[in-house]
Parts: sequence; C-alpha cells; structure tokens
Amino acid sequence: MSSLTPDQSIAEQIASGAIAGGGVGDSSLADASLNDDPSVRPPLVLNNRSFHEVTEIISGYAENRPGKWWLPLFLISSSLAGVCGLMILYLVTTGVGVWGLNNQVDWAWDITNFVFWIGIGHAGTLISAILCLFKQKWRTAVNRSAEAMTIFAVICAGMFPGIHVGRIWAIWYVFPIPNYNYIWPNFRSPLLWDVFAVSTYATVSLLFWYMGMIPDLAMLRDRADKRLRLNADGPRFCPFFRLRADTVRAYAYGFLSLGWRFSSRHWHRYEKAYLVLAGISTPLVLSVHSIVSFDFATSILPGWHTTIFPPYFVAGAVFGGFAMVLLLLIPARELFPNMKDFVTMRHVENMAKILLLTGSMVGFAYTMEFFIAWYGGNEFELYAFKNRALGPYWWAYWTMISCNVLSPQLFWVKKFRQSIPVVLFVAMAVTTGMWFERFVIIVTSLHRAFLPGEWGMFFPTPVDILTFVGSCGIFLTLFLLFLRFLPVFAVAELKAVMPQADPHGHDEQGGD
Repeated sequence: MSSLTPDQSIAEQIASGAIAGGGVGDSSLADASLNDDPSVRPPLVLNNRSFHEVTEIISGYAENRPGKWWLPLFLISSSLAGVCGLMILYLVTTGVGVWGLNNQVDWAWDITNFVFWIGIGHAGTLISAILCLFKQKWRTAVNRSAEAMTIFAVICAGMFPGIHVGRIWAIWYVFPIPNYNYIWPNFRSPLLWDVFAVSTYATVSLLFWYMGMIPDLAMLRDRADKRLRLNADGPRFCPFFRLRADTVRAYAYGFLSLGWRFSSRHWHRYEKAYLVLAGISTPLVLSVHSIVSFDFATSILPGWHTTIFPPYFVAGAVFGGFAMVLLLLIPARELFPNMKDFVTMRHVENMAKILLLTGSMVGFAYTMEFFIAWYGGNEFELYAFKNRALGPYWWAYWTMISCNVLSPQLFWVKKFRQSIPVVLFVAMAVTTGMWFERFVIIVTSLHRAFLPGEWGMFFPTPVDILTFVGSCGIFLTLFLLFLRFLPVFAVAELKAVMPQADPHGHDEQGGD
C-alpha cells in the first residue's frame, strides 16, 4: 500500500501533468490549481513542495537580497511620499486656500481621498477575519499581504481628516480630552463617530496583523541565530561597521516575536486569541464604512440623504479593496521567485469572482439611487441624480459606471477570470472607478445647492493632485518595506493546507 495520502497522491499527479485544469491528461494549463474536476481537490500550494522548501522560499524573501527592481521602485515611491510631506508642509504654512475648495464645494479631494483609502483597507480584514471564520483555506496565501495593505491604507486615510481641518495643531480637539477652553466634542456628530470607528478599526487590524506574524518572526529569529552560531564571518550590516546583518535580524525579530518558543501552550493561546480577534474584526468590516457613510446620510443634502448608503458603502469598500489586493499581488507573484506556487491562479480566480459579485451589488445600488429619487417624488433629489449623469461632471459619472459596473462583467467568462492581463485590467479599472465614485458622491452633490446663486464648480489645484499622488507613494513605500523585511505569508497556515499536513499520512519527505 502506498504511504502517500490520497490528497498527496493527487497533488503529485497534478504536479507531474497527469491531471490538469481541464481533465485527465490535459497538461496545457501551467497552473494546476484551476482543475475543476469535483473528484479532485485542487492544490493550494503548487509543484508538490515539501515543508522545508516552503520554509526556505518564504524566509528567503526577507533574508535574501531583493531583485534589481526593488530599489528603483522604492526610490520612486519614497520620493512621491516626500512630495506628499512637502505639500502638507505648504498647506500648514499657507492655509487650505491652496486647495481648490470654495464656498460651494467645501469637501472635495480631501474627503474623497479619505473615503477612498478607508475603502481600500476593508479587503484585508474581510479576507483575514470573515474567511477565517468560514474556514476558507484559500485565504492562507493572500491574508498577510491583505492585512498589511489594510494597515497602510488606514494610515493614508487618517492623514486626510487631520490636514483638511486647516489647523492640524488643534486636531486633538476631536478627542474627548478635558481642557481649559471647555471645548467638548459633539457626540451627535457622525464626524466624531468616524474618529472612534477608524481608530478602533486601525487598532484591531494592527493587532490582528501583528499577532499573526509572531510565529513567522520567531522562525526568522531562530534562522538568524542559527547562522550566527554556524558562521562567525557572515555578511555585515554595513561595510563600515563590524555589525553583522544576522545579528540585527536576530535582535529585531527576537524583540518582535515576544519570546515565542513554538510550545504547545503558545500555539493553544495563539489560536484562541486569533479566533477572538477574527470575531471582533468581523463586525468592524460592516460598521466602519457604515459609519463613514453616515457622514453623508445624516445630512439633508440631496444626493446624500439616503438610507442605502451604509450597505452601498460596505459593498463598494470590499469591491475596491479586493481590486487593490489583485493590483499588489499580481505583480508580486511575477517579481518574486516561486511566489506563483503560493498565490495560484485559483486565488486570482476566486478574487475575480468576488469582484464580480460586489461589482453587481454596487451596480444595483447605483440603479436604486435613481429609482428611490424618482419614487420619492422629491424634485431636488431627482435633480441631483440627473445632474450627476447629465450635468457638468457627466464625464466623472460615466467613468464611474464604466469602471465599476461594466468592466467586472467580463468575469462572467471563465477564460477572462483566468487571464492575468484581463484581471489586472479590471482591477485597475475598479480602483479608478471607486475613486471616481467618491468624487461623484461628494462634488456633484455639493456644487449644485438649492439656490442657483449658490452654484459653483470645483477644479483641483496642483497641491490637491500632488497630495493624493504622494499618499499613493506612502502606501507603496510601506508595502515595499513589508515585502522586503517581514514574512509575506503565514508559513504555519500554508503548511496546514498542504497534503503533508494530513495526520493520517506517512510521508517521510514532508517534514522540515
């Protein structure tokens, strides 16, 4: 009798080409995870990797020198981040008049960018928490990157409420801190609800991301310590100092791993805490962007005063967040060696299906907005929506419709869901469309008030544009640093979905 488990036997047949995506003997598909035979469980890690190979490949991303592409891309992104810092300094020293704001449109690119970045941060918590609770194994290859993306997007989002008030040094007034000026926040204001919702979301997401990395940080710590013991003359941290790179790694990863020793007690408490944080994070996915939508829905402004905003904003946030995950991981799996073995086409196709689902929900919400405006009989509300589609900002509205509603419909075709160029194109279109959605909601509802004498147009200034581009630079810089110095995948979770992890197996080659 073979010592291999059924899953491992099938995995080896798939890796050798005996079973491939279309059926038996069809080896035309390079990625065997696309197998649709219900009797065959498609592998989540390709090429029949052993536990040792998984450890070496994933550790190598943080231990080895990155490819030649990393440094030029990092310099470009960090330069853009520096431009953002200069624009903020110019704003503080000059005033918010450097933006294109006016009496008619007092919220524009600043709040547009805030809502955009908050939405980007939703996919990480969705993948990590909700898919974890539903026992979806395919999340293991993408959850760490999505969680990191969440943290970095919230950092970019939190920047804009701080600077849009004009007086950054007084932003602490939004917190309920006793002071001699007797200024106390208005707890009935949804803007204050934002402060608590976003700060809670950022705190829980950071804890969830960091706690999930502790076993992998301990692994990198032990590997660095082992190299120090075996090789007394390893590579140096800097040519001018005697400090070795592995010494820095051992101390840094040792400090961050919090004394993790891979004991059963540690694993038991880790899994309990991870499940508790997943349970806490799940309602946050629904609550945070719902509260952000209350900034608009609780007003009486036509185009904002609608009850559809909370579910509409949540669906849009998940929609845009998954598009950003694809935008980040598709280039990464091409640039990093062997990453295609972990981020397979099955993962890409699953996320494409989620884009199709959430894109259809967003399209339904767009339709319902017009229906509610017509059915409600409010002439101001109906005019606001007609003005979006046919008014001066018609180009922004139809860009939003084309990117968010029409482009995801390509994913009804299986061939397109499994095509990297098509998926990348749709992800870029959706990311663009979700920014335009926030722009349309905010600007087109403000630039036409109740009286024609209050009508006006918003035109962004170079400071507006460079601040947003700079925030993209901050996001990309942080993500590149994450790819370079931290574990990109959860090693233990990846190994748990491999055939060798089957407790009934007896493969001697699967051990580390």
